Amino acid sequence: MTAFGPALKDWRTRRRMSQLDLALEAEVSSRHISFLETGRARPSREMILRLSERLEIPREARNAMFTAAGLAPAYVARGRDAKDLAPVHDAVTWMLERHAPYPAFSVDRHWCLVDLNAPASMLFGAAGLGPSTSMIDAVLENPALRSALVNLDEVLWHGAARLRTESAHFGGDPVLDRAASRFEDAIETTPEHQVYPAIIPSVYRMGDMTLSLFATITQFGTAEDVALSELKIEMMFPADEATRQALEALGTS
Repeated sequence: MTAFGPALKDWRTRRRMSQLDLALEAEVSSRHISFLETGRARPSREMILRLSERLEIPREARNAMFTAAGLAPAYVARGRDAKDLAPVHDAVTWMLERHAPYPAFSVDRHWCLVDLNAPASMLFGAAGLGPSTSMIDAVLENPALRSALVNLDEVLWHGAARLRTESAHFGGDPVLDRAASRFEDAIETTPEHQVYPAIIPSVYRMGDMTLSLFATITQFGTAEDVALSELKIEMMFPADEATRQALEALGTS
């Protein structure tokens, strides 16, 4: 018996699917799923890919599934300078630059800054943040950023929930899980809402200016590169009219 069977069962359990649920999704018999999990049947590459898609298994974990089945990994992690990634990085740059005068940046799987546009560099640069900075550590340990965040407890509360969601997507990530626990431990007053608002913005105080911003997150839907599949582009938008006017004024100054 290879290690593939237990790995498949583990991912199926994490996604809260029965053998029958997975069988229906993958268009195979539940008996075949059972045989794969017990080692009575060996999976083909096509079957691993099909099951991985249905279980929404991240690319890096899919490689582990291939290895567990005695097969060669299917995905690689290219360096930033890889020639075939140039159009992708151009696309990221295009998105970040054209989002100005609003802040936008990209982060990796563990929330380290990768790229920032000029407004994001201005916003975070005041706290000494830039490429390769861990946003997790910054929110927890950077005194300038923490003092600038008017609603720090709300940011920590929302961040902890996001970290746990992202960890669950990866089938459990110790770095993200530890960060979520640290965020929760750092909350001094748990936010309470009678009715939750549509969005919970991050509110920054910069001198005499207060900026209320919410973010949308973009990922590459067809990325087959390991690192690229984990890259997130965060585009921040004004949550009120005063913030919009302030950012647009800064963009024309």
